[in-house]
Amino acid sequence: MKASEIREMSADELNAKLIDLKAELFNLRFQHAVNQLENPMRIKAVKKDIARVNTLLRERELKDSAN
Repeated sequence: MKASEIREMSADELNAKLIDLKAELFNLRFQHAVNQLENPMRIKAVKKDIARVNTLLRERELKDSAN
């Protein structure tokens, strides 16, 4: 997921995406624990996507509070 794609989303869409990403991360960690994970780099990518979404949500929150 690219930052430009995330910036185009609304706040509600970002919150929904964040929930989906956290669920995916949970599933990936569970698969890793039982040695069924096919692509371990996916965990890193999902963590970065979560960080991107959280960063954008925080930016918008600060922007709204400044106005």
